[in-house]
Amino acid sequence: MDEELAIGFLYTEGIIHSSDAVTGVESGPSSSVAVTITGEVDLRRLERHFYTSSSCGVCGKTSLQALAMNREIHLDTSRPQYSADALLGIPQLVREKQSIFESTGALHAAAFLEANNHFVRVCEDVGRHNAVDKLIGAELRSGRRDFSELLLFVSGRAGFELAQKSIMSGIAFMVSVGAPSSLAVELARKYNSTLVGFLRENRFNLYSGLDRIRSLNGS
Repeated sequence: MDEELAIGFLYTEGIIHSSDAVTGVESGPSSSVAVTITGEVDLRRLERHFYTSSSCGVCGKTSLQALAMNREIHLDTSRPQYSADALLGIPQLVREKQSIFESTGALHAAAFLEANNHFVRVCEDVGRHNAVDKLIGAELRSGRRDFSELLLFVSGRAGFELAQKSIMSGIAFMVSVGAPSSLAVELARKYNSTLVGFLRENRFNLYSGLDRIRSLNGS
């Protein structure tokens, strides 16, 4: 899924704002991908080493100031809605779809779900960031323009860049089986997105966005 990875990376970094900006995608040797885009692009605003890898953390950002969003983000505070019971069933649902993990036991997963735990798509990769970029890129290539009704599930920890990719894409609900970083929590609270961590063993921690979880806010 190299082409999906490339498109997803461009989108979650704010270089393109829709799939319409992509006019061509061509795979080359050694897993290289050339993406042709339309419109003016200022790569300098990223202030980072411009590559994607399987690492974790802030991944090449030169300073925390460079992490500012470069597109207007307005998340609907009332959707998507999930019950606590529905959240508890997500890890097993995704696990059953992880075909490569079933064979290797060594890959991370990122998945999209809709209301009532309707499964949309899962992508796997050695790197958590890559799995998310593949997932978003695949949805863009399939014609999706709006991510606001989707819940993003990620395996492992919920680091800052995963939270950033989610919010940059207009995804208001992210859950992880691991711990979030303090920067991820800070970002989620700033944009009022829902961030859930330690979603496993019939429990979870909620760090931001209570209003999107029905059975915890009395509605």
